[in-house]
Amino acid sequence: MRGATGGVSGVRVAVVGAYGRMGTVTCDAIEQEDDLDLVARIGSHDALDGVVDARAAVAVEFTTPVTVLDNVSWLLRQGVHTVVGTSGLDSTHLAQLATLAVEANCVVVPNFAIGAVLMMRLAEEVAAHLPQAEIIEAHHEGKADAPSGTAARTAARIAAARTAAVAVPGPAGHPARGMVDDGVPIHSVRLPGLVASQSVMFGGVGQTLTIRHDSIDRRSFMPGVLLAVRAVSGLQGLTVGLDPLL
Repeated sequence: MRGATGGVSGVRVAVVGAYGRMGTVTCDAIEQEDDLDLVARIGSHDALDGVVDARAAVAVEFTTPVTVLDNVSWLLRQGVHTVVGTSGLDSTHLAQLATLAVEANCVVVPNFAIGAVLMMRLAEEVAAHLPQAEIIEAHHEGKADAPSGTAARTAARIAAARTAAVAVPGPAGHPARGMVDDGVPIHSVRLPGLVASQSVMFGGVGQTLTIRHDSIDRRSFMPGVLLAVRAVSGLQGLTVGLDPLL
């Protein structure tokens, strides 16, 4: 039996935001998997009814920060397990989704690249010993938000690992010092030619340590996307990040 877009029968998957940069690569990746069946491609501005009409068990959401919360809320209310790769969800939004993830589960992933997940994990470990840190993240010119979800998540994990509050050096509130998130300055670069890059710089007396991850092709995100698609139905409620799935 073949699916709506040619894939062999398996877990029925819809991609919302299917015609954007990430959505296009995601559709291609799903179609290559024998145990996944791409049954619907939904544009960022299309109605979501096609997800239900296609009887998708899982939806992958890659739209925009403006639409992501409403889209995911609707999908969860329809009982569709949802994997979210769109930035723009803050702690308040996540709390809302946690209350909705009852009939269906939700995985919100700031970055699907396995290397980026490891970067965040390492940053959290380092922060317990070198708490003074800054983040420089760089993405393509079409990225709709700043700072990136990866940078915000990294800052939160650094803050959680610190054993005491850390003062941000330099002129307070000066725009050149970046946006301070959870006590960590974040500097955002947007340039053509980039895909995704992040450096986390730690400083201590007489030493520095830098952790850096670069995605040079959007295919780097696909192992993480496929991992989340396969795992989401077996989870419980809301899951943030790929760490629990590795």
